[in-house]
Amino acid sequence: MTTQSNAKSAFLSPRAKHTAGLTVRWILAVLVTVIMVFPLFWMLSTALKTEQEVMSSKLVFWPAVIQWDNFVYPFRKVPFLRYMLNTACVTAMQMTSELLLGIMAAYAFSKGKFHGKHLLFVVVLGAMMIPIQVTFIPLYIVIARVGWMNTYWGVWIAGCVSSYSIFLLRQAFMTVDDSYIEAARVDGMGKMSIIFRIMVPMCKPTVITVALTAFMSGWNSYFWPKVIIKAQNMYVLTVGVQRLRTSYGNEATANYHQIMAGVLLSVIPVFIVFAIFQKHMLSGYTKAAMK
Repeated sequence: MTTQSNAKSAFLSPRAKHTAGLTVRWILAVLVTVIMVFPLFWMLSTALKTEQEVMSSKLVFWPAVIQWDNFVYPFRKVPFLRYMLNTACVTAMQMTSELLLGIMAAYAFSKGKFHGKHLLFVVVLGAMMIPIQVTFIPLYIVIARVGWMNTYWGVWIAGCVSSYSIFLLRQAFMTVDDSYIEAARVDGMGKMSIIFRIMVPMCKPTVITVALTAFMSGWNSYFWPKVIIKAQNMYVLTVGVQRLRTSYGNEATANYHQIMAGVLLSVIPVFIVFAIFQKHMLSGYTKAAMK
């Protein structure tokens, strides 16, 4: 039997082998796409259903009548626009500081010359493996002592710098030839000019990738804002959406369709930003992986 199967495979033309391989790749691509897209489809479907369809024992993939009013509910029951503005402010603060500090640290680790550089970079890499929950108590104590509880500064400080961003930018900066830096120094440029007029433009895809990663991380942050912010008018979206569950006399309800509508509205900015800049993200990750 083995001899017969080998003989049959030997008679397959190159075109037939190419077609078979292409078919397998398409099937895998479609399967992965369905797995990734289905949660988004279910989110949209749930947001457009009635409460009866959501709670029905039968699986309802699409509502019989689309309930657009579900998307008005979050704005009626909670200050949704205020939550979105709060999230935008905190995200902008974190994205700006993470990008600036990451760029300068990456330049130091890639082109700087100082004792202990490699050891310090290993420490930065080690910090990537430590979740915020491990440093939660000491950081919480520090913020409480400096009086930053229930402030946006208290939320910002936990994400003002990212070891992952430093790593990604450092890898990109390593691909820039030192001759460009030497030429810039001959022309009289200082370090800041070299960083922002030479390094950043030459590594633009990676810089954009880091900015987008910081944006999505700040926009989707939940744990730390939940701990620091207590005033309801200062909630970010991830925390404020919870109030949709207790919007009827502070009692939990089964309004999952309206909650899902609020969740969908809160992630729309992330979808838009990712759709616009996804090419830059792919290019940035590729450039960072080259060194």
